[in-house]
Amino acid sequence: MDLEVNGSPVSATDTPGATAADHIRDRLGLTGTKIACGTGVCGACTVLVDGSPAVSCLLPADALPGRSVTTVEGLGGSHPVQRAFAAHDGLQCGYCTPGFVVEAAAFTDAWRAEHGDVRPDRDTIADALAGHLCRCGAYEGIFAAVAAACAGEFDTEPDREPPRADARDKVTGRARFSADFAPEGCWEGVIVRSTVPHARVRSVDPGGARGASDQGSRTREDGTPVVTVLLAEDRTVRYVGQPIAAVAAPTRTGARAAAEAVRIDYDLLPAVLDTESARAPGAPVLYATRAEQKAAPSYGEAPGPSAPWRGNVRGPGVVSWRGATAARRLRAAAEADDPRLVAQEYTTSVQLHTPLEPHVCVAEWGPDGDLTLHVSTQGVSQTADRAAERWGLPRERVHVVTQYVGGGFGAKAGMSSEIVSAVELSRLAHAPVRVVLDRSEELTDAGHRPGTRTRVALLADDKGDLAAMTVDSHGDGGVSVGSNTATLAALMYGRTPRRVRDFDVVTNRPPGAPFRGPGGPPMGFALEQAVDEMALRLGEDPLSLRRRWDGNPKRAALYEQVSRLPLWRDRPRGKRTGRFRRGVGLAASNWIYLLGPQAKVELSVEDGTVVVRSATQDIGTGIRTVLGEVVADRLGVPASALRVEIGDSSSVHGTGSFGSRTTTSMGPAAAEAADKLREGLREHSSDVPASGPIPEIALKEALADAEGLRVTGGRSLDRWERMSALLAGNDLAVGRGLIGAVHVMEVEVDTLLGRVRPTRCWAGIAAGRVYSERLARNQCEGAVVQGVGYALFEERRDDPATGTVLTDNLEDYRIPGMGDVPETEVHFHEEGFEHVPGGGVGLGEVSTVGVAASVANAVFDATGWRPHDLPIRPDRLIEGLR
Repeated sequence: MDLEVNGSPVSATDTPGATAADHIRDRLGLTGTKIACGTGVCGACTVLVDGSPAVSCLLPADALPGRSVTTVEGLGGSHPVQRAFAAHDGLQCGYCTPGFVVEAAAFTDAWRAEHGDVRPDRDTIADALAGHLCRCGAYEGIFAAVAAACAGEFDTEPDREPPRADARDKVTGRARFSADFAPEGCWEGVIVRSTVPHARVRSVDPGGARGASDQGSRTREDGTPVVTVLLAEDRTVRYVGQPIAAVAAPTRTGARAAAEAVRIDYDLLPAVLDTESARAPGAPVLYATRAEQKAAPSYGEAPGPSAPWRGNVRGPGVVSWRGATAARRLRAAAEADDPRLVAQEYTTSVQLHTPLEPHVCVAEWGPDGDLTLHVSTQGVSQTADRAAERWGLPRERVHVVTQYVGGGFGAKAGMSSEIVSAVELSRLAHAPVRVVLDRSEELTDAGHRPGTRTRVALLADDKGDLAAMTVDSHGDGGVSVGSNTATLAALMYGRTPRRVRDFDVVTNRPPGAPFRGPGGPPMGFALEQAVDEMALRLGEDPLSLRRRWDGNPKRAALYEQVSRLPLWRDRPRGKRTGRFRRGVGLAASNWIYLLGPQAKVELSVEDGTVVVRSATQDIGTGIRTVLGEVVADRLGVPASALRVEIGDSSSVHGTGSFGSRTTTSMGPAAAEAADKLREGLREHSSDVPASGPIPEIALKEALADAEGLRVTGGRSLDRWERMSALLAGNDLAVGRGLIGAVHVMEVEVDTLLGRVRPTRCWAGIAAGRVYSERLARNQCEGAVVQGVGYALFEERRDDPATGTVLTDNLEDYRIPGMGDVPETEVHFHEEGFEHVPGGGVGLGEVSTVGVAASVANAVFDATGWRPHDLPIRPDRLIEGLR
């Protein structure tokens, strides 16, 4: 029996065991339906079955015949919810958006049928969309969009363009992500991973799959699986889940069967599975030689201070300003039992990146030897450079294409195993190969924010000024190193004598990776609670103390805003009682201003249209939109006169999307390109003015005469700077000035059940000029969501006996949903970076650094109990209140 999909009859599946999502995507080509969790938790695969929402990743395909299915494509792009999501920017990367839209459309239709054009309240919307997750945290826009659609505000097409240029593609399912590409004859790849925490691999039995050394006449047509070994030269595995080999077959089922047939012969080695065991005398050493230590993976975003190794401990990496003086003052204060000494220890758990689009690569070797990669990456140009180097190809013969990226947060910036696997398997199979990590792999081996143990000591003098500070932090990044948590504390609160030291403790667990503000959130959690504790010791308001200690003029402007903020000014005072207690806390933070000096944007005139190109990529932050807006504004022309094309390595160099550097690098490059284009157009038409808007008729005539004109703009140096602080030879430099933020958080604490519910948040961000206000606001709102997750829910759990990650699904590893997040107000302070071309710097990372600390300080304000460990679980809170 056939079924009906989006109003048309289609054939039912003939693949045993296929899910509805598989059939809809692979057989029908409706790739708007996304697979993210595979267990019905995230809602990305939601479709309507006979008018009711259903998660298609759990629904068997053979249950569909005789039923009517509507996917996001079937909504046609004109449903009020789709218009509202686009208008209110209820999305970022867009990967979860189709599922949200389908569910919200069903809810909106039902709500209006029952209630008319009435806005549902926030809690009602949260309940209706409780089965959906957005890792980018675009919930504020979603709340606004659903409420507006229910009120009938989008029954007709809005008269304004959406704030995000690609919004319509994302709300209709037209946006194609890397896993949506399956060239004709594409094979599926699966990675074979270690089942033991530490061993040398004696041999890999391919189980019938053909390897690189196999000879014979077998070709892609016979369907024989292929296998490639992924081990390093030492053939050592150091954690459960480490890639050992990869196999590919013409079908996903065949690839999984081939992977199960591979047999690994291990020579087991002793393992250390927690930091305490790793530090114990006589513990097995993970990296015994200097070469091994140097080759240890790094979870830092940039090189940190050099540090010695002692067994499994790397460190200290020291940053000091009169460090000996700081240590001497703190020792004397401790001996004197000085009440103005605050010395406390804090721990944070491992936080997993959890982008809803998993790591994926589709690799294909062309008949001419060119290599094409459709890959989910935060660095298109960088990936092409590394692939060319690894496989010995001229750079122009590597083609990396990334149309859309479904979130990354730092985890998709390297030459990771899915890329290597797909490329090697494609060479063997003589066919394109697609490798997509499943959710268990994503939550095991795709990176994480390492856990930390941080001790902070602060001393105030008799005037209440900061007299000394030390911070010692130990990073717990599994087999990786790169702690910078303490180092970041050195940048806060002036130049009082201070000594900060970072250590790493390596264990036989998966490696970390840079995660949005690497080292910042754990630093903020520890330092900002210690500052609040000092305010308590001194009998001073926490805001007043920070205003005295903090010499950053940008944050000074934010503190002034907070002083007038009703959320802070009217907060409850004194001891709270009763089951439900409300508290308000604040935290300050900063971040380093980074940029990409090699950023370039090309403008060309093609068929009477200005085409904007660069090999940068949009991971949800909105750089596609920013490039178009900058060029249009600079030329004074409508956006309809432009076409923006990004995400292709054949374009001019584009900055990677990490380090809060994309907009501040690419925006000025686009402006310079626009100025050069104007000069070029003036050579063809005297009607093009030297400045100001270009009249429409003059623009059309000039473009017609300038067909083929091509100019390139770059990222010029900041005023007064030479950008000499290039890091590791990459497209990365440190600019002058620190980006600032202040977060004020209100929480309600249920002292009976131990639950903390954030209710309101004010986020003040000092990052200079804001290029695209709504998109920037969305970024900051999403950062609050991720910070709330870090504070309250997110915690990777491992099997203490084997090191196996236990929280390898989105049921056990919890990220915030719509009912978990506060109403968030964002305030931008746009002064302080006038020396920067364009006047603005990055804000994606600073906007999350202080969130968890503000939650913890609010919990203390409500209850009088100081959280020392993240997440603030119910069991910890109840125990602390006893």
